[in-house]
Amino acid sequence: MTTPHNPTPNAIVQKVWSFCHMLRDDGVSYGDYLEQITYLIFLKMAFEYSQPPYNRDVGIPAEYNWKSLTGRTGADLESHYLALLRDLSQKKGLLGQIFAKAQNKIQDPAKLSRLIAMIDETKWTRLGVDVKGDIYEGILEKNAEDTKSGAGQYFTPRALIEAIVQCVRPQADTVIADPAAGTGGFLLAAYGYLEKHGDLNAEQKARLKNGTFFGNEIVANTRRLCLMNLFLHGIGEMDGESPISSDDSLVAPSERKADLVLANPPFGKKSSITVTNAEGEAESEDFVYNRQDFWATTSNKQVNFLQHIYTMLKNNGRAAVVVPDNVLFEGGAGETVRKKLLQMTDLHTILRLPTGIFYANGVKANVLFFDNHPAQEKAVTQAVWVYDYRTNVHHTLKKKPMQLADLQDFIACYCPENRFQRTETYHAETNPDGRWRKFSIDEINKREKTSLDIFWLKDHSLTDLDNLPEPDILADEIIENIEAALVNFRSVAAQLGG
Repeated sequence: MTTPHNPTPNAIVQKVWSFCHMLRDDGVSYGDYLEQITYLIFLKMAFEYSQPPYNRDVGIPAEYNWKSLTGRTGADLESHYLALLRDLSQKKGLLGQIFAKAQNKIQDPAKLSRLIAMIDETKWTRLGVDVKGDIYEGILEKNAEDTKSGAGQYFTPRALIEAIVQCVRPQADTVIADPAAGTGGFLLAAYGYLEKHGDLNAEQKARLKNGTFFGNEIVANTRRLCLMNLFLHGIGEMDGESPISSDDSLVAPSERKADLVLANPPFGKKSSITVTNAEGEAESEDFVYNRQDFWATTSNKQVNFLQHIYTMLKNNGRAAVVVPDNVLFEGGAGETVRKKLLQMTDLHTILRLPTGIFYANGVKANVLFFDNHPAQEKAVTQAVWVYDYRTNVHHTLKKKPMQLADLQDFIACYCPENRFQRTETYHAETNPDGRWRKFSIDEINKREKTSLDIFWLKDHSLTDLDNLPEPDILADEIIENIEAALVNFRSVAAQLGG
């Protein structure tokens, strides 16, 4: 029988959610709730680690440890909590990054006290990493659904991430990076794959925890969620250095090279950096990166990330990157970078994604898979394989979300065990609906602006009126297409405007 101090995982999840809903009624967003949960669970776990049998000093002063919160109520609790957050935000390493710019968003001391009591009931260090991770991932996804907050832009669909990781098959004893880490989905999926398939020895497991992964995330709140997500899943030490840097990854070449880069860079036309004005307030300003190691200078954020990711790769390093459609067809810097990627890397695979799978609206995206090789006189890329999982595909986030099963055919076509043994499924006469097709480098070079926005399937909705998607799915798809068109129009307008 479960005691109050050792609730089952399901009971913990239910408590976490019920309290979240109660705070929502007070106007506390999922994001704000996530922050407070992060601070308090971290504090509770730090206190547990300071006790036998661990007896670890994780750098939290005794006057601000977990027990300093549990005995207080009312205004005394509120003022002490504020002092605690302020003090811990000045610490170094992972601890300081977790509490960076921390604020108390729960204005009712009574509800803060109840939240502390709820977290105090659980012995967090006894829970498996999968249980802690599942609780936190669930709240992260719920936060991404809160479209008003814009949190969805930092959350890549987990089914897509899992499919990408199953294709690239991360290897032990390598360095894996994400220069736009968001909430850590790619790094966690790679970690999970290595744990499951790596057959790791003790030394490799230790390296997996502390030496395999690194990344960047410039948004403080998102970085905090990422670090906690990684930590709860078993990556990093609470008294160690942060695996996720707060630096803008595009400002300078990465000091550390990677064997594998997995990323979904933030969408949007221009890059922005955060600066602090004379009053100490954060402001955003547009910024165009002018790096000597880039092939082209542009304000297009995704094109810059593509260039940066190429510079991050070791010789024979690999990358899988989510990019919006405009990166595949726009001229100027976009065309220059496409040509250079085809010349300098083996850009071997493109996955065309449908609308209705991202929490951010109006997103038409693709995944580029490319391998770095030492420069050669002729183009490294000899053929590009394209999988069209967009035409005649209908997904919505609520009623028909994309599942990993939906991408199993792509994974099989990708042929992860040996991608040089691929077979096309498209045949003009025998299978015109085949989604998997090979294009030679000569065919691609003949396309206007070396466009990689390649499609060939017929849209059946234009001819088969008896088998249209359900009205709500069709309506959602129309809205997505209109919003995606607006995004592309704004991109063109920004280019024309200079």
